Amino acid sequence: MPRTLGALAALAATLALAISTLASPALANGGRTLSIASAVEDGHGHATLPLHTGTSQIPGTGKVTVSFIILDTSSGDLSARLGVNNSQKLVNAANTSAVQKVTINTDGSWNFPATVNFAPTRAVVPGPTGFPPLAGTQPGAVGFAGYSPLAQLPDGTVVNAPHIANITGSADKALSIDTVARRVTMQETAGFQGGNPVLYISTDASDPVAAALEDATLAPNLNGAPTVGDDSTDSARASLAAFVNGQTGANNPQRQGLNSAILDGLSPLNVLRWNPSQGRYSPLWDVH
Repeated sequence: MPRTLGALAALAATLALAISTLASPALANGGRTLSIASAVEDGHGHATLPLHTGTSQIPGTGKVTVSFIILDTSSGDLSARLGVNNSQKLVNAANTSAVQKVTINTDGSWNFPATVNFAPTRAVVPGPTGFPPLAGTQPGAVGFAGYSPLAQLPDGTVVNAPHIANITGSADKALSIDTVARRVTMQETAGFQGGNPVLYISTDASDPVAAALEDATLAPNLNGAPTVGDDSTDSARASLAAFVNGQTGANNPQRQGLNSAILDGLSPLNVLRWNPSQGRYSPLWDVH
C-alpha cells in the first residue's frame, strides 16, 4: 500500500542535522546504489567504514587521541581517493563558525581544535502523543566548545569528519570499533529520497532535542553554516522534511514521523530532498 505524506504535519523548527546518505536498499527490480564506496553493509542496517585517528584537546585533560569517520568532502579528488560522497556545497561553510580548522601533525594525522564528550547517557522522555518529548530528554554525546563534524583542511577543503570515539567513550551508533583493522561498524537509519527508500548515517545535530531523537552528537556550531532556508548551490545546506503526526505502531506499514520515532523506537522515516549524485546534495540538512 503506498505511503501517504500529504496528511502529515511538517515539523516547524529549523535546525541543522548532519546526515550522510549511504545507500538505497534493494528495490523490487533488484537495483541498488551504494554512494559511499568505502562502506560495507551487512544488509541488517549496519555499515562498516574506515576508521581514522587524529588528535584533539579536552579541557582539563589536554591532548587526546580521537577516532573519526569521513563521509563527505567538498573536493572531488579527495572524495574519490577516500571512497566517500562528494558535496561541493560544503565549501560554502568554509571560514564560518560551522567548521573547525584542523592542523596537520608531524605524522600526517589531523589535529582538531575540539572533540566530543561521549560520557552523557541519552534519554528520550515521550510526551503525551510522543512529540515533543518532555523535560529530561537529552543527547548521549555533546561536543565541547568549538566542536563541529565539519573540518576545514589547510587547503580550504571542507570534510564531514564526525568524531565517534575518544577517552570519554564512543558514539552510541558506533556498534563496534576495531582499532587494529581500523574499521568501525555504524548504525544506519532508514528514510526516503525521490520516492525511494534510502539508508543514511546521522551523526550530529545543532539542536538538543534533535540530537537526542537521532541519537547523535549535539554540535550547536553547525547552525553557523550558510544559509537557513536555502538549499541552492550557494548554500552549505540541503532540505529535509520531518513529520510529526504520522501514524504510529511498530508493525504498521503506514507509520512515519516523530511521534512514531519516540513511541515506537524506530526511524522517523525522514524525507531527504537530494541524493549524493545530485549537485545540490549536502550532508548538512535543514530540518523543517
